[in-house]
Amino acid sequence: MFFAGIDAHLKYVQVAVLDRLGKLTLKTRLSTREPQQLLEALAPFRPLDVVVETCPFWPWIHELLVPAGIRFHLAHAKELRAIAAAPQKNDAVDAELLARMLLSGLIPEAYPRPVHQREQLRLLRHRAGLVRQRTRLASRIHSQLHQQRLSLPREKLLRQATREWLHTTAWPQLTDEQRALVTTHLELIDQLTPMIRALDRRIGAAAAEDSTATRLATIPGIGPYRSLLLAAELSPIQRFPRPEHLVSYAGLAPVTRSSGGHTRHGSIPRGANRWVRGALVSAIPSHVQHAPESTITATYEQLKARLGWRVARVATARKLARIIYHMLQRAENWRG
Repeated sequence: MFFAGIDAHLKYVQVAVLDRLGKLTLKTRLSTREPQQLLEALAPFRPLDVVVETCPFWPWIHELLVPAGIRFHLAHAKELRAIAAAPQKNDAVDAELLARMLLSGLIPEAYPRPVHQREQLRLLRHRAGLVRQRTRLASRIHSQLHQQRLSLPREKLLRQATREWLHTTAWPQLTDEQRALVTTHLELIDQLTPMIRALDRRIGAAAAEDSTATRLATIPGIGPYRSLLLAAELSPIQRFPRPEHLVSYAGLAPVTRSSGGHTRHGSIPRGANRWVRGALVSAIPSHVQHAPESTITATYEQLKARLGWRVARVATARKLARIIYHMLQRAENWRG
């Protein structure tokens, strides 16, 4: 039995292989230009477990090694505190330390998503990036309007009907440079909007072909984008042993600190899957609007009256995460 740690970079990989007694049997650096060299270097060591940190380079290593019968482990980079705190840090040390942690069973495992899930997430991230750019452009236009004491509801700026208001009401009050900035930003928004709509069509088609996304879309307030995002991020649901694990993965469980017999519950953690958390939290207002009689809506309204809408939205999203867990585990659609 052998255990290998790979410290991956763009141009090379540093490899360290240990036997079951912890003896270093291979220490080498290989170029990524010829991936077959990695397979040849690891060929004498079977059976073999390999660990790689989460980074942009792990997918090609996974797709190279798994067909060769090598067990692949993906290590959560943020949880590898032993490497981050090591007094001596270089590629060779990191690779050997990864191998020793794998040998000792100390690797914080991450889920290596298959190719089709990574493609779905690229599509979704692409849309999110373009929407983010469009929002930034709109915010800069709002900033120029505010400097001249002009107010416009945020959701109306991207509507075509607003263009007439800009040119008739706002234009005379803007300076020459402000007009140039607004004109340029509107042109960029006009270029981004058709791209986003095209991505929306692709996302809708992909969600319709995905059985998990189709099931999640039966929940009021969860459309094609959110359903495909949750399907790509959470599948397979069996990797979460209990609903609490899914809630924790989504970062919806408050931080708990206990010491000296005292327990304090704080805010929700930062280090979590922000995509899942964002999708669930943002789905709550839409759900309340489309399903006013559901248990989710009732929970939200009760918590909102007692704790305010911000806390209520997160707490209700936590309940929605548990419902989604049971829906996917039992292969059931939303029942209200």
